Amino acid sequence: MPRQYPIEKIRDIGIIAHIDAGKTTVSERILFYTGMSHKIGEVHEGEAVMDWMEQERERGITITSAATTCFWIPTYRDGNKQFEHKINLIDTPGHIDFTVEVKRSLRVLDGAVVVFDGVAGVEPQSETNWHYADEYKVPRICFINKLDRMGANFEKSLASIKERLTPNALPIQIPIGAESDFSGVIDLIKNKAFHFEGEHGERLIEIPIPENLVSVAERYRHELIERIAGEDEKLTTKYLEGVDITEEELMSVLRKATINVTLIPVLCGSALKNKGVQLMLDAVVDLLPSPSDLPGVKGIDTATGDEVIREPKDTEPFTALAFKIAADPYVGSLTYFRIYSGVLNRGSYILNASKNNQERVGRILRMHANHREEVDEIYAGDIGALVGLKDTTTGDTLSDPDHSITLESIDFPRTKADQEKMGVALRRLSEEDPTFRVSGDQDTGETIISGMGELHLEVLVERMKREFGVTADVGRPQVSYKETITGEAEAEGKYIRQSGGRGQYGHVWLRAKSTERGSGFAFLNEIRGGTIPQEYIPAVEKGVREAMDKGVIAGFRLVDMEVALYDGSYHEVDSSEAAFKIAASMALQTAVKLSKPIILEPIMKVQVIAPGDFLGDVTGDISSKRGRIEEMSDRGTVKVVDAKIPLSEMFSYATKLRSMTEGRGSFTMEFFAYEPVPKNLEQAIIDGKR
Repeated sequence: MPRQYPIEKIRDIGIIAHIDAGKTTVSERILFYTGMSHKIGEVHEGEAVMDWMEQERERGITITSAATTCFWIPTYRDGNKQFEHKINLIDTPGHIDFTVEVKRSLRVLDGAVVVFDGVAGVEPQSETNWHYADEYKVPRICFINKLDRMGANFEKSLASIKERLTPNALPIQIPIGAESDFSGVIDLIKNKAFHFEGEHGERLIEIPIPENLVSVAERYRHELIERIAGEDEKLTTKYLEGVDITEEELMSVLRKATINVTLIPVLCGSALKNKGVQLMLDAVVDLLPSPSDLPGVKGIDTATGDEVIREPKDTEPFTALAFKIAADPYVGSLTYFRIYSGVLNRGSYILNASKNNQERVGRILRMHANHREEVDEIYAGDIGALVGLKDTTTGDTLSDPDHSITLESIDFPRTKADQEKMGVALRRLSEEDPTFRVSGDQDTGETIISGMGELHLEVLVERMKREFGVTADVGRPQVSYKETITGEAEAEGKYIRQSGGRGQYGHVWLRAKSTERGSGFAFLNEIRGGTIPQEYIPAVEKGVREAMDKGVIAGFRLVDMEVALYDGSYHEVDSSEAAFKIAASMALQTAVKLSKPIILEPIMKVQVIAPGDFLGDVTGDISSKRGRIEEMSDRGTVKVVDAKIPLSEMFSYATKLRSMTEGRGSFTMEFFAYEPVPKNLEQAIIDGKR
């Protein structure tokens, strides 16, 4: 059976965003407008087609990537089937716990629609997903959604995209109205305005650009033309000469720039209110790449070990990547795959090149969320699913047995087995070496190892790899900064919650005061007269101690301070240890903010030994590291320099010293004290750059 849709008319795209930005609602509108569903399923009603798992419908969130195929004729083609495009769509999760689903989907997609909440703008998971898309160089367009909501602001959301994600974001639409008055969009390329009418906004009506927006649209359009013209020499010349640039020329250059990820088009609308989705589908067809617009996929020929490239053509040998394994209650195990080249026929044999196992192709499915359509063959550029593969896992390459190739796999976080193996290795090493300490960061899930210096940690990591066979992702060494206060302040902490039954009540007054450097922490109970019962005092101290684990400037541990509990109140029924613990934590954070907090850095006592010929270079380098030279002396034929230097300046010092002294210099280093960080460096530490 011949290919129904030329590869140029295929789009493999994903919908990605932070949780609750409206990804699944956008996907549901796409299915409705493309005719794949005849009723719009709402997420808040638990009826979204793309959220087909029971847990997804119960929680109102997307947990697993759902794949579907739909078909779209651009709105300005008047329904002409000649211009129909096939869109393979994946709706990915937005919750951080399911981020691996996004990563494996982006690995096989050619383009993405990134959805943003018009009120919140760029949110944390938006950034994570954006960086994944950058990693795989996925072309994308942005859709600022929910512009009908109270507090929605297109310009603020656009500014957050430019500031936090990319300066290359370029609006090609602007909204008409805001919040409850949001009624349509202005297409800046066509220089036309559109309303969406009908029960589900299915009729696109061209209207004059509202008078109050004519000047705004002109300003945005001028910037649009200038930015697009800057991507092409011919258009730049026309622009500088004042020659009109046609809509076709703008779209052609914008498409190339979008595919090259040098410009990111930004659109707008409200999926829930059925506004803007059809024009977003037009942009998917017009601006995002087909498989044939992108370079061929690179892999390794398993027979020769040479790098080979498979072009996105049906005539090339079959090459595909399995990007997801799913358990289906009706057909058993499903292997989702993306074909990069060749054709796959039912009944044929394929090679799992990653495991060197042959598999028989039984049933080939085209997926529509949880519904499926059986097909006899599937072509280059398509996404489908195979039933019953026995030994294929996520990231495996499927290929023609006579032309075996392995593609780059998909990297995932370490498994539980890897983590347990690492835990055993770290415990053994810390038993051997009492200066080696291991802790965990609950916020990031990272394992933190602490030692006497950079080389010490490098050796231990290398031992972990060689002696225990543990592979770990190791970050750069970090300085153990701390925070403290320089003044004195009092603060109140009150925690009150009422939820129908027994409530929660805790109320404290704390006084925080700085103490001598190195004195540690002291908690004083100054409660008199039973204003807080004695049984709640330990909970207050615990709340204070836990709050000290995270400072107010950059989140470093608080040290060298005295905290006194001197007043408060309680409730006969509603007070509890938990409420007082939370109240104490709140009070301490406030008191610290009022007590002139500063960051402390470790200062090291360093002794450098070098030939006298290099003394000037050594002392000059110490001064450049914010070091204080305490003493210089002679030791036989060499010079000895004693100095105090911040630890943050000492990374890679061994290499630098050898370079300065022709390999004849050496140094020793030990901890001396914590001292305040200069104000001009605080911001760099807060930003994680030091």
